[in-house]
Amino acid sequence: MQYSTLGHSGLKVSRVCLGTMTWGTQNNQADANQQIEYALGRGINFIDTAEMYAVPPTAQTYGTTETIIGHWLAANPKRRSEFFLASKIAGNGLKYIRGGADISGETVKQAVDSSLQRLQTDYIDLYQLHWPNRTSPHFGKHSPGHIRFGDVNTEQHSAQMLDILQALNHCVKAGKIRHFGLSDDTPWGINEYIRLAQEHNLTRVTAIQNEFNLLHHKDWPYLIENCVHQNVAYLPWSPLATGALTGKYLNGARPAGARWCTSQRNGLFRDTEQVNAAVGEYCRLAKQHDLTPAQLALAWCNQVDGVTSTIIGATSMEQLKENIDAFDITLSDDILADISNALKTYPAPF
Repeated sequence: MQYSTLGHSGLKVSRVCLGTMTWGTQNNQADANQQIEYALGRGINFIDTAEMYAVPPTAQTYGTTETIIGHWLAANPKRRSEFFLASKIAGNGLKYIRGGADISGETVKQAVDSSLQRLQTDYIDLYQLHWPNRTSPHFGKHSPGHIRFGDVNTEQHSAQMLDILQALNHCVKAGKIRHFGLSDDTPWGINEYIRLAQEHNLTRVTAIQNEFNLLHHKDWPYLIENCVHQNVAYLPWSPLATGALTGKYLNGARPAGARWCTSQRNGLFRDTEQVNAAVGEYCRLAKQHDLTPAQLALAWCNQVDGVTSTIIGATSMEQLKENIDAFDITLSDDILADISNALKTYPAPF
């Protein structure tokens, strides 16, 4: 296993981060225990979760994943130091979570305490804002004209961010969290938090996690360049595009128990004719180079300059082993050239 520095934190995290959002729906406690043990045995020292999980998010499954991790920690209290634990506060829009309200300084403090209780730990290494209060160009909203940046009250939003940052700083000083990060945000969001931290002598943003894969790579180059020069870790989530890049959904296939067979909060916006064509090409390239489609997609993500650690998830041990193995693969210049050509053919398939 290889390791990278998590932004300005100095923490050395594995190039693979174990994602957990299926724990509580597609996976039970025993499955999660097995995945944690296997991941730690392979050298993974970075686990990511969120108060909103399991997915798809519902009132019934809210907090379930953190609770599952908490049960493992309670049974293995001496092993907490073996890994860095990341979690997230849910943003607005979910009525069963704080009435669907915006993130605020007050709700940050409440959510941190609640997550610590469920996780049965004294501290969270990286605490992230799951999505910003303003609408950001993620989850299929990245095409020009889909959202209007000019509709955001910059001064009001900046004031909200300062309130949030002051609460995060309080949690850092109290020892409840070590670092804070963003998710589903933009270069402006990163830089505004940095500006506010500098101006008010508050904790500095350490990382951001956004969707990034062969089908959705809008963060290259501008956001990733920003991360590199601002010393903010970049953590891709959904490197397999919710499983699409494995090829299992090609031509309308819906394997029993697969994620696309369940109701999705934002719908199946990745299910387009262009995605089907792009996935077909990546599957062809993988076969040509004696790789599985998942190996091709994950190894590519790992080799993108500026990526710190890639968040993977799996519903079976077979998938988990294949996914982790992919990070031992170095793609040749020939394979990368073939992938580059495919990226030019299918630059934004959803």
